[in-house]
Amino acid sequence: MTDILFISDLHLSDERPEITAFFSHFLKRDAARAQALYILGDLFEVWLGDDAVLPGYQPVLAGLRTLTDSGIPVYVMHGNRDFLIGDGFVQQTGCRLLADPTVIDLHGKRTLLMHGDTLCTDDVEYQRFRSQVRDPATQRQFLALPIDERISVARHYRSESRERNSYKTAEIMDVNQSAVSDIMRQHGVYRLIHGHTHRPAVHNFTLDQHAAQRIVLGDWYEQASILKCNSRECRLASIANR
Repeated sequence: MTDILFISDLHLSDERPEITAFFSHFLKRDAARAQALYILGDLFEVWLGDDAVLPGYQPVLAGLRTLTDSGIPVYVMHGNRDFLIGDGFVQQTGCRLLADPTVIDLHGKRTLLMHGDTLCTDDVEYQRFRSQVRDPATQRQFLALPIDERISVARHYRSESRERNSYKTAEIMDVNQSAVSDIMRQHGVYRLIHGHTHRPAVHNFTLDQHAAQRIVLGDWYEQASILKCNSRECRLASIANR
C-alpha cells in the first residue's frame, strides 16, 4: 500500500553534509515509492533567497526535481528558517508551495497541516520577531542586499536566536493547547500535523466532544522523523540517518 509521507525540520546546511546525503538517499528510496511527499517547513537551515542558493543545496534541488519529474508530487511549506523560498525554487524543483496553514483530504479525513511556530503563542518575543521578518517590506529590503550581507544578517539573527532561546523554558517554546484547539475549530478539523518543536509524538485529546489528534513531526538531527499515512493508518517512524 502506497504511503503519503510527511517530514519537517531537516535544517539542511553546508555544515551537516551527512544529513544532506541522507536526504538525497531518502528521495531516491523512500520518496520515490510514495504517493506524495509533504515537507512542512525548515527543509533548509537558512534560505537567503532564490538567487542565493548555497552550493551544498544544489544536490537537494536536483534530487527534488528528479522526484517531481518522475510524477511524485512534492509539497513544501515555509518554516521559520526558509520562509524566503519562492517561485525560483518552485521552477528549479517542480515542488508546489503550500500556504501555512493548509487543509488537505488525507484518505477521506480533513487534516490541517502547519509548520507549527504560530502555535507557540506563549513565546511572545518570538511571535513579535516572526511578524517583523515576515513583513513584505522587510523581506524586500533583505533580498535587495548583496549576498554577502544577507549571509551576515542571517548569522546575526541566528546567533541572537540561540542566545534568547537559552533563557527560555521548554514549555514557553512548545505549542499552546488553546492555540491548537482554536485553529482546529477555525478549520473544522480533528487532526493536525505539524513540526517546528522537534518533539515527535502523537497527542490524542478531546475537542468539543470529538476525538482529536495532533501529530508532531520530529527533526533530522539524531534521526530522521517520518510520518507515513495510508488508507489504514498514520505511523510516526524514526529511521537512522547514517
